[in-house]
Amino acid sequence: MKPARKLVDPEDYILSVLSPEDRLDAALKIAKEAFKGTKLTMRDIDSAVKSVRRKAYEGKR
Repeated sequence: MKPARKLVDPEDYILSVLSPEDRLDAALKIAKEAFKGTKLTMRDIDSAVKSVRRKAYEGKR
């Protein structure tokens, strides 16, 4: 009996080959674009991105 074929979503594959840092960068870029139309200022978004990056990279130093 042949194993069932698994369909792979190209977007999932692309993210899986990226390093964790690159995945975080991609997610933050997407979030930055998603919040462009809101009342948040770019300064608010940039400070949130810096905060998340600081917390993510804190343990690696």
